[in-house]
Amino acid sequence: MITIHSVSSNRDWNQFFAFPNQLYKDNPYYVPTLILDEKWNFNPKKNPAFEYIDVVAFLAKEDGKVVGRIAALINHKLNKAQQKKYIRFTRYDVIDDIAVSKLLFEKVFSWGKEKGMDTIIGPIGFSDLDKQGLLVEGFDQLSMFITLYNHPYYHEHLQQLGFIKDVDWVEYKVFVPEKIDPRIERISEIAQKRHGYRLLSFTSKKKVLPYAHQMFHMYNEAFAELYGFCPLTDGQINLAIKQFLSLVSLEYIYIVVDAKEKVIGFGIMVPSLSLAMQKSRGRLFPLGFVRILRSLKKHEVLDMYLIAVKPEYMGRGVNAIILQEGIKTALANGVRYAETGPELEYNENVQTQWKSFKTEQHKRRRCYIRTLE
Repeated sequence: MITIHSVSSNRDWNQFFAFPNQLYKDNPYYVPTLILDEKWNFNPKKNPAFEYIDVVAFLAKEDGKVVGRIAALINHKLNKAQQKKYIRFTRYDVIDDIAVSKLLFEKVFSWGKEKGMDTIIGPIGFSDLDKQGLLVEGFDQLSMFITLYNHPYYHEHLQQLGFIKDVDWVEYKVFVPEKIDPRIERISEIAQKRHGYRLLSFTSKKKVLPYAHQMFHMYNEAFAELYGFCPLTDGQINLAIKQFLSLVSLEYIYIVVDAKEKVIGFGIMVPSLSLAMQKSRGRLFPLGFVRILRSLKKHEVLDMYLIAVKPEYMGRGVNAIILQEGIKTALANGVRYAETGPELEYNENVQTQWKSFKTEQHKRRRCYIRTLE
């Protein structure tokens, strides 16, 4: 018999966080989430998003064994701004049994309706920096540390439960060229000479901090019109800075400022942590931290975490400055390719950046929508 339990005790939460690792223990493409990060995400004392969201989580069990999980949240700030009554589902993982999915979602639907909501979307999380989008293409590709992985049957379950596509994201492998494109070099040089733009370099992470808050406030501007985006609060920005600076190497932080030293664009890349996280099963100890450090020092693949340009500076060479330096660093470190994070399929601004590179669109993920009847 399948039973559904609200997640409340520490034991419940430990089972909730551990279930994906159990479900995918023999899958060579699945990359665990850092469990410490997940504990922070669902802790109201740690995650500033709880200032404006409600969250609930459920576990499905059969004969005492966990067979599924799901969480749901209501982003009151975004709902108010967009005049919507949306609930989001996230952390949906399940065995291949539609009965389990049905019971989990019935709990979520009921909770959403009790809260006065009329529509559900997902998988989509606490913010745009959270993992989102169900994988629908690329099941034979190694996942990124910052993206979801799921079995193909998840899509079939959602369809049977009445969900339809709302939007898709695509992901690319962007292969490092043998040399920098002269066109990118030329645009970068012109932008710096004509407009006084400057690429910053740093000798310590401490020196990045004065610019980091500018970066994420600018990120709010650059991403404001994208699907599901909710501007980060100061508290969320502080947390994001702490998380990003703990992972990135200084050579992969690219910040462009104008003549007045204001941040007008930035890019953040991180050596792929996928293999390190697989071996460590999402844990930092006893050896996870050591494996992460090794990945940061020696790597052939980069993950593109963020790239953003202040809206009024689009098309004025800022991207070229970031790309030129990124290629230069990648060549020096023997990198074969970089993987983009999920990009909205209609976001031509970001996809145009890769037109002068050899690319492979190797993954697609989807956000679904359904009315709460």
